[in-house]
Amino acid sequence: MKPAASEPKPEQSAELIAQRDRLLEKFTVMQADLGGAFYEMAIRDYLRIDVLTRRAAELQRVDAELLAVERLLELEREDAAGLCPSCGAPFAAGVRFCAQCGNPLVPVEVPGAQPGVAP
Repeated sequence: MKPAASEPKPEQSAELIAQRDRLLEKFTVMQADLGGAFYEMAIRDYLRIDVLTRRAAELQRVDAELLAVERLLELEREDAAGLCPSCGAPFAAGVRFCAQCGNPLVPVEVPGAQPGVAP
């Protein structure tokens, strides 16, 4: 019997989990390196903002990649209904607002308003 199209394949989940773990380890090391670099510069009273900014940008890129993988893993959960159209965060069925950004996930109608007519 084949898995349904909406069911995640176990090997896909395992690959995503392994990718998340690698990214998390990389993020942790990069974060510690950035903190260490700042500390070393600060105690020598020689801050190189360009170096710190470049490292922070690399850390931010890895963080964004990690967030994307975590969102894919969230979507594989049984109760995930979709992604927020505003921020891309996964949400469960029946949820009216995104927990991440507060964006309404269902159309909001004003009582007494006619469709297509501006108030």
